[in-house]
Amino acid sequence: MIIDAILDSFIDSVRLLPFLFVTYLVMEYLEHKAGDKMQAAIRRAGKGGPVIGSILGIFPQCGFSAAASNLYAGRIITMGTLAAVFLSTSDEMLPIMISENVGAALIFKILAVKVLVAILAGYVIDFIFSKNEKDLQIEHLCEQHHCHCERGIWKSALHHTAEIFLYILLISLALNLLIMWIGEDVLGSMILNRPVAGALFAGLVGLIPNCAASVAVTQLYLGGMLSSGAMIAGLLSGTGVGFLVLLRVNDDRRENIRLVGLLYLISVLAGVMIETLGIVF
Repeated sequence: MIIDAILDSFIDSVRLLPFLFVTYLVMEYLEHKAGDKMQAAIRRAGKGGPVIGSILGIFPQCGFSAAASNLYAGRIITMGTLAAVFLSTSDEMLPIMISENVGAALIFKILAVKVLVAILAGYVIDFIFSKNEKDLQIEHLCEQHHCHCERGIWKSALHHTAEIFLYILLISLALNLLIMWIGEDVLGSMILNRPVAGALFAGLVGLIPNCAASVAVTQLYLGGMLSSGAMIAGLLSGTGVGFLVLLRVNDDRRENIRLVGLLYLISVLAGVMIETLGIVF
């Protein structure tokens, strides 16, 4: 049974490779063409920062949440705008769902919910925690952690594809072994029948500061082990490497902890609300 689980995980992951590579190749091309323009747009947004940040954040381009962290550290954007970027960032959710042939309508609904929550949360946070802005020399996206712009779009796309393939393979293997050990019905009931617990759990997974978080949440949802609300909670709290960069460039540790707590709270509340309203994606 263990050998079967390993083989199934490997075969399922390999099937995604062509779709992942094409998706990342397109994303790398767009990033190289529009990355600087996106940063400039969010700097000029002013009071419209949460709206602009949430819309730009849905595109999972390399280093954008990291770039937003640097912009915030220099008070060029507000905490609300940074929160909007973090909440709307879908990281690896989009390429995985595309590679899994998930319908465009479902993807649009998920992204729309993330953008709406990000906008509302951004303005509320700005209203409560207003900050003065000051000038800061912003680094180029290519100078951020975990970005590979200098390699060119082909090598960068290959790097991202290999990295996410490994994540998907390991997580798929872990899920298959867990299902084999516990049983699919038991595992599903542990989360799906407990809306609040599911949102709390997924929100914590989303806080993991790397690509594995969004991969895990997306795979759990597609595998039927996370409800719609729990999935939204996990994807809202996931920021990729954004938090890691924020911790490095922003010296106010209390502020960083406060932001993490706020985003986790917002993510869980949004997930619980979706469950309470009976919204199913």
